[in-house]
Amino acid sequence: MENSDGGCDELAYAKSVFRQEIIGLEMMDNDIGASFIEAVDLIYSKNGHVIVSGMGKPGHVGRKISATLSSTGTHSFFLHPAEASHGDLGGVSPDDTLFVLSQSGNTVELIPMLSYANRFGIDVIAITANRDGVLAKSAAVNIFLPGIKEACPHNLAPTTSTTTMMVIGDAIALCLLKRREFNRENFKNLHPGGALGKQLLMVKDLMHTNIPVVRENDNMKDVIIEMTSKSFGCTCVVNDNNKITGIITDGDLRRTMNANLLEKRACDVMTRAPKLISKNAFVQEATKIMNHNKITNLFVTEDGIPEGIIHVHDCLREGIV
Repeated sequence: MENSDGGCDELAYAKSVFRQEIIGLEMMDNDIGASFIEAVDLIYSKNGHVIVSGMGKPGHVGRKISATLSSTGTHSFFLHPAEASHGDLGGVSPDDTLFVLSQSGNTVELIPMLSYANRFGIDVIAITANRDGVLAKSAAVNIFLPGIKEACPHNLAPTTSTTTMMVIGDAIALCLLKRREFNRENFKNLHPGGALGKQLLMVKDLMHTNIPVVRENDNMKDVIIEMTSKSFGCTCVVNDNNKITGIITDGDLRRTMNANLLEKRACDVMTRAPKLISKNAFVQEATKIMNHNKITNLFVTEDGIPEGIIHVHDCLREGIV
């Protein structure tokens, strides 16, 4: 298909690239089997690092796979094969696993590293298309790529093959994540910065603990003093078991303002069954509740007993809206 300038319809061509790479993934989906589980088992059984390596485009993919492993609970780093034979092999120990990516399986720069691994009993996991290559013969576990056609029109530039390598690496990392029961709290510890770090902030990270509290039978004079001293524009109301039964806000005071206000008790003015949240909830959830209910504060409780308060401004300061 040609456009008005007589050139190739690049959008249609781009879609053909997508389709070719999808075909490669579907072929891998049909071929993946026991060797994949062996790779996961091997990494899970070892106490050392997963050292990912590859030359050229597979090397770039390997850096990403290593980063994904590290961020999901599997200790990993990338080792450039050319640097490995100039001293960096000193960072590899028998407790480690080498995870090597090479389409041809005969990349010259990999040979010294594979020789070192075999000499010192270091396990190698390979992703390769060549069953007869040096890499396949050196590996304890081989994940073979099927007869994948590259999306490149000359079938030369690594495209479909590197996409498939990437997906295999992601699948291994996420299978290990599940085995290790790596949860959102673990993610929070490893991702303190950036947008992901903000998504993983918990209420207990932002809540204030010096909170306004009154009892159901307290008179309104004491309620107003407590609200004023804590400056949140509200106070929670607790019963004899110290559990929250209501909340009094500035709005409640305005709605009930009359000559008899100071003669009333907290339980006469409070709004019952207020919205509450756990300290272990994520701040995004707190923001959602406040936005949906058009409120500015949430009291934080454990089994109904107040432990803190979070204000919408606390969330806004963190860029969570």
